[in-house]
Amino acid sequence: MNIWPLTAEPPFTVGGVELTAIAERFGTPAYVLDEEHVRHRCREYRKALHPHRVAYAGKAFLCRAMVRWVREEDLWLDVCSAGELALARSAGFPPERILLHGNGKTPEDLAAALDYGVGRIVVDSSTEVTRLAALADDLRHPQKVLVRVTPAVDPHVHRAIATGVEDQKFGLSLASGAAAEAVRRVLGQPSLTLAGLHCHIGSQIGLTDGYETAARRLVAFMAELGGLPELNLGGGHAVAYRPGERGLDVQTFADRVPYAVASECAARGIPRPELTVEPGRAIVAAAGVTLYRVLGVKHGVRTFVVVDGGMSDNPRPALYGSRYAVALAGRRGAADSRPVTVVGRHCEAGDVIAADVPLPADVRPGDLLAVPCTGAYHHSMASNYNQVTRPPVVAVRGGRAWPLVRRETPEDLIRRDVG
Repeated sequence: MNIWPLTAEPPFTVGGVELTAIAERFGTPAYVLDEEHVRHRCREYRKALHPHRVAYAGKAFLCRAMVRWVREEDLWLDVCSAGELALARSAGFPPERILLHGNGKTPEDLAAALDYGVGRIVVDSSTEVTRLAALADDLRHPQKVLVRVTPAVDPHVHRAIATGVEDQKFGLSLASGAAAEAVRRVLGQPSLTLAGLHCHIGSQIGLTDGYETAARRLVAFMAELGGLPELNLGGGHAVAYRPGERGLDVQTFADRVPYAVASECAARGIPRPELTVEPGRAIVAAAGVTLYRVLGVKHGVRTFVVVDGGMSDNPRPALYGSRYAVALAGRRGAADSRPVTVVGRHCEAGDVIAADVPLPADVRPGDLLAVPCTGAYHHSMASNYNQVTRPPVVAVRGGRAWPLVRRETPEDLIRRDVG
């Protein structure tokens, strides 16, 4: 599976634009996003899963342009805060194609969703059912909700991204009866309509087995309720971050998981629900490349290549031990390569971008480095650690580059400090 954007000629151009030209115009660090790649993946998912519903998981990456691309490609949109909803609303995304998620939605989140008229709200606790019902009491029509169920499926991924197992914060347990109690509460609220069930078993899942198991368990629960119109199986589809790695094949998923739903429904004697999946990373991860400028090279037990970004623009290695590839982008280096560890500028020993990756032996200060597969959970998780400003997001397509999100400035940081 390719780790570079669809239009890339690695490691020098993306979308027909020289990466050196982007670095010179927009500075570094900078996120580069291939619009054509994003649209291609949206279409690939829609085609493979037709006639089922595909909702883009906005938490992976969201800005107004991304909202427009998803809308134009006829996907739904999954948001998990009033802030993400505000972006969607400002870009005119149809409210009836929005789902609101989150294990701890604030009253402000729920009120914003109701005010905009979102299509579905995924409830994550019995308390939330009561709170939402009270807020929805003045609506002309009941609010459609899905109950998020924990199906006790272990996807065998990093603990921090395993969300379908017991003893974690998401969802309502099937085994304990918490899911059934939440369903009873929803059914008892005139201002709410139970549209179906939802689950999300984790992230970076490369095999379909866990999805099939979760689907069968949720259909069995649906049968106890006499059947429901909708079943949402979440996302979490794996992507390749380094050469030789494999992601989840969308066509295999489309062949096997809907079949598991259909066969279980037939066995239980209930109608097939409308199926929804929520890819995020799988849509946008490989569309992104992050550019860094080398600040220095240190030789010792290991060779450290220090760059002008780090954990403030990519916290995933520090959080999950994530591994990345790195390429010299601005010139052709020496023929021989050596293993180096690319590290960031922040005051943390764990500020590592990529450990033990091959780079040309003559890598030096001023060089431009490109890190592929950085479209998901980079911009969205970026911080101001050490009061470092966040990078811009630059879109490319057809030989043109333009900013989607401008670079943050020190003035932006000071403007928020009102003490």
